[in-house]
Amino acid sequence: MSPVTVKDIMKDAQDSDVLYIPGAMTPTEIFSAYETGAKMVKIYPVSALGGIRYISALKKPFPHIPMVASQGVTIDSIQDYVAQGAIAVVLSDSIFNKQAMAENNFNVIHELAQSATSQGRKAVGRTSVDSRSQKSTQKCLR
Repeated sequence: MSPVTVKDIMKDAQDSDVLYIPGAMTPTEIFSAYETGAKMVKIYPVSALGGIRYISALKKPFPHIPMVASQGVTIDSIQDYVAQGAIAVVLSDSIFNKQAMAENNFNVIHELAQSATSQGRKAVGRTSVDSRSQKSTQKCLR
């Protein structure tokens, strides 16, 4: 996973069994990454671009492009991102709490990861998936 699209890496990944998720910000970058062969595109930095509303807006012209919301996504917002069309979210900052990391308090990190898992399950369970999105997701996972 990358914050940008590196076409040489994408080409190498396509020639192997490695999943490369390029990053993109604008509609043009997102479309270009997908057309170049990305199986899914990381939308970065999503929170600076409008967060959930940005994903919702992008899915209107690009319902066929699987999107991963990244940067500033909270555990509490997982369901909203998935409901608006994100197929995944990046939760690094939400799970790897800086204070817990500094104190080697892995119990807090474990609890945050469990909470994220629970919210993810709820998000998938409550979101209806249209057949195009379902086919895109299945294609990505091949």
